[in-house]
Amino acid sequence: MRFADLADRVRAAPALLGDTRLVCVDGPAGSGKTTFADRLAAELGAPVVHLDDLYAGWTLDGVTGRLTDQVLAPVAAGQDAVFAAYDWHAGAFTVPTTVPARAHLVVEGCGAAARSIDHLVTLRVWVQAPPEVCARRWAERGGAAMTAFQPDWARAEAVVFAREDTRARADVLVDGDPGADPGPAAFALL
Repeated sequence: MRFADLADRVRAAPALLGDTRLVCVDGPAGSGKTTFADRLAAELGAPVVHLDDLYAGWTLDGVTGRLTDQVLAPVAAGQDAVFAAYDWHAGAFTVPTTVPARAHLVVEGCGAAARSIDHLVTLRVWVQAPPEVCARRWAERGGAAMTAFQPDWARAEAVVFAREDTRARADVLVDGDPGADPGPAAFALL
């Protein structure tokens, strides 16, 4: 499927977050969510919120509340979202961040498609890759320091995905590790 076609689908759907069409890209860490979200956002001319900026370190606890209060509420009101993103080196929310209120917004990360925000979401996307691919991508992205957290994070996100029934609620299921590279303008469905 082409990103242009999915973007057309989003544009044709009603805005549920004020005047904004919200796309949530969820799935396991290392599955390809960021790449997918960035490509779709480019097609839509949309900003991307990475939940890495809203996690309070190596926990999923509280991320949906921070997303709702600090990003979605202002955007729904037609205002730019201004918040302090998490600084992973300092271990605190200190990085000034602005997300402009636009016609489209893409949010990506583990837990992005929480049930509690379903009424605001135009499109839910689930990206999946085999666990060994996700683990390899973790290692490539962050080296040994980050890889040490991967098993605990995988268990924590599995709990969230089971509780939220995230994959089953998704509107689009994406293969984050297709056998053949579909190229930068397209993606493979599961």
